[in-house]
Amino acid sequence: MNIPNLLTSLRIFLIPILVIVYFLPWEGRFYASAAIFGIAAITDWLDGFLARALNQSTPFGAFFDPVADKVMVSVALVVLVAEYNSVLMTLASAVIVGREIVISALREWMAEMGKRASVAVSFVGKVKTTMQMMAIFVLLSNPPGTEWAILGLGILVVAALLTLWSMFVYLRAAWPELTAK
Repeated sequence: MNIPNLLTSLRIFLIPILVIVYFLPWEGRFYASAAIFGIAAITDWLDGFLARALNQSTPFGAFFDPVADKVMVSVALVVLVAEYNSVLMTLASAVIVGREIVISALREWMAEMGKRASVAVSFVGKVKTTMQMMAIFVLLSNPPGTEWAILGLGILVVAALLTLWSMFVYLRAAWPELTAK
């Protein structure tokens, strides 16, 4: 266990806390859950930075980090879908979660083929992730129906569109392998 892996573990630990805090009958729940998500988002960036800077990359971290990211984002989106009761929120969240499942499966399959590098994280994927984190943070920190929540939903829709675009980029890169005989 090293510092990057501890940060990733912290992110997993924060998931149930985020859910519990968000649904507490307390006025400060929005800001508190957004703060928890913000800490998790920062650890997402920090664990990768430290793993590279301190040369502490491990097979466990390479596996666990993307899992922690996807679970944290997916759980936060499920919480928001439950709270907002909105078709647009549900559709954008379904696109984001669905893409994560498709691309995770694609990466696993490509790794088995020895071609994982062809579906490595792209710039579009990084922009998509940043937009998702911003949208979720804004949505968690504001009750539904407020101007900020509407802005957060707009950012989430943009993130969902970037999600589709990045999925297209990954699928196009893998297409020769997917259609090979």
